[in-house]
Amino acid sequence: MHDILIIGAGHNGLTCAYYLAKKGLKVAVLEAADKVGGAAVTDEFHPGFRNSAASYTVSLLQPKVIRDLELERHGLKVVLRKIDNFLPGPKRSYLLSGRNGLTRSELARHVPSDGAAYDRYNEELETVVPLIRKWLLKAPPEAGAGLRGLPRLASLGRDLVGLSTDEVRTVHEFATKSAGDILDRFFDGEMAKALFAFDGIVGNFASPYTPGTAYVLLHHLFGEAAGVPGAWGHAIGGMGAITQAMAKACREAGVDIVLNAPVSEIIVEKGRAAGVVSGGKSWRASTVVAGVNPKLLFDRLVPKGTVSNQVEQHFHHWGCESATFRMNVALDKLPNFPALPGRGDHLTAGIIIAPSMDYMHRAHADAALNGWSSQPVVEMLIPSTLDDSLSPKGKHVASLFCQHFRYKLPDGRSWDAEREAAADTIIATVDAHAPGFAKSVIARQIHSPLDLERRFGLIGGDIFHGKMGSDQLFSARPMIGASNYRMPLPGLYLCGSGAHPGGGVTGAPGHNAAQAILDDRKPWARRA
Repeated sequence: MHDILIIGAGHNGLTCAYYLAKKGLKVAVLEAADKVGGAAVTDEFHPGFRNSAASYTVSLLQPKVIRDLELERHGLKVVLRKIDNFLPGPKRSYLLSGRNGLTRSELARHVPSDGAAYDRYNEELETVVPLIRKWLLKAPPEAGAGLRGLPRLASLGRDLVGLSTDEVRTVHEFATKSAGDILDRFFDGEMAKALFAFDGIVGNFASPYTPGTAYVLLHHLFGEAAGVPGAWGHAIGGMGAITQAMAKACREAGVDIVLNAPVSEIIVEKGRAAGVVSGGKSWRASTVVAGVNPKLLFDRLVPKGTVSNQVEQHFHHWGCESATFRMNVALDKLPNFPALPGRGDHLTAGIIIAPSMDYMHRAHADAALNGWSSQPVVEMLIPSTLDDSLSPKGKHVASLFCQHFRYKLPDGRSWDAEREAAADTIIATVDAHAPGFAKSVIARQIHSPLDLERRFGLIGGDIFHGKMGSDQLFSARPMIGASNYRMPLPGLYLCGSGAHPGGGVTGAPGHNAAQAILDDRKPWARRA
């Protein structure tokens, strides 16, 4: 008998477990895989070559979570990319972005007016991004909560107090418009627009002109790495280093972590969650916390008939598709880009192959019609340029994170039949910008959208546990009336990326769910 059972030892499940155990609760985490981490794991995918298997870069992990879990003491080390992004463009042009004024100078080098435009763009971001940061580590206002919801509504109101009419208009535009609408207003250069628009479509099956992509763009801007706001970094040893450090913190706090323990059902007694079934064994607890996609939770684990038909239907139709294809490749040499030849710091960057918003729009349209794009959007990272523990001396590993690849292919086609052809297309896309890349590939690890679902439980291949559209964000994530981590089944909570504030390796949903559970265990609190 435990006080708390948590389904899934992903980064949010581990974060939640730590905060609960530190308050003296007896916590067990049940993980289906043979190691902790969920999608934040490191694989040896070819002898001597290791890399992050799914999630692949560090920025959004909350500094409070890093401090509270003492992740650095438990072995986590994060290093910064020397340059944030590198975009090879047409006719051997290129664009870089990074710290110390690099982004502005590069934009102005391409289109002189875009330097000043970048200043104006940052001024608007300074209105919106701090507002988002304030709400990352607390639940949004609960629609329909009546008097109980007033404190959070008042808190939101306080955060908006002092904004001018123009600033409120800016907040509204970023919350509702497309990335393309925003970027066309500021910039003239196509590569400048592409640099920022990429954050609006990454992990998001959308054109940069799809309404709502401006918010997804913002979602990727609130982080920091190695204490540097807005920077992107690499965890030495890969993303598994984060979750291994979290597991050490949890075990030190007294958490029981049980591997190879897939949960098949939530036990419901007298109208509330009372435990889970794993491997034919019943585990009992007064509180059950799920770190899985809410669609998986209500379609597969919550017994039918224990919640209303409206709730069942809502989660059955929960939007899940990020159209993501994920690859790792082992390389016998570094790629060479004619746009910027040689072994410079640009090879530590996120290398974005998508030189314009029009390119991104065509990739989306192609996938919508044909299942996957013949000219995909690709972000390549070469983490071995920063971390020599990942590959043999003189060799390298690269991550390829690719858009747009539908989960359901048209005409009855199967990902099992097409995954290799799609991988070939991705390699050829990189090779077109870095000739000789294809010949340098020694081995590759492929995760199609279906593979992501099978291995990591990412329903629909969705890396965010649900689309990050306006209908599935803030007070509507994962459902109006259940945005406070308390699910519409008493005793059941959600701590994964399907809860506010959404996807990415943040730890925020795990942190926030733990606070809701602790609040409900206070003697004077209403019981969930």
